[in-house]
Amino acid sequence: MAQVTVNGVEELRALIGTTVGPSQWRTVTQADIDTFARLSGDDQWIHVDVERARTESPFGTTVAHGNLTLSMIDGMRRELIESGGFKLGVNYGWNRVRFPAPVPVESRLRASAEVMTVDDVGGGWVQVVTKFTVEAEGGEKPVCVAESVGRALPE
Repeated sequence: MAQVTVNGVEELRALIGTTVGPSQWRTVTQADIDTFARLSGDDQWIHVDVERARTESPFGTTVAHGNLTLSMIDGMRRELIESGGFKLGVNYGWNRVRFPAPVPVESRLRASAEVMTVDDVGGGWVQVVTKFTVEAEGGEKPVCVAESVGRALPE
């Protein structure tokens, strides 16, 4: 269940500038990293070679792919904001994606969200930009900061 539920464009606009979250913690396992490597084709040793990472990586262990961390936002966002009053919502892309810190295997991550803008873009659609900040437990810096761009068609 989401922490905040909005119904329609005006309630979504009322969230602008408000931070929602954080979500529950989610652990990034080596199995998650290996599965992502297989699916994406990015099997660089720093992600999948546990022994080599232990001895050669500056992190002393494998680390999650940045794009794995980014994709985890989609699962965590459902805990944060639920929207009603729309016929359809689609992923339109990402703005300003950054990975300020690595995600070592077995890190626990959680996300917070801030609706930044809700703009009419024509044809009845609205564009919603939401900034997500993902943190690792005990980390000094976020592991991902990214602006999700979605489009929604109100009912």
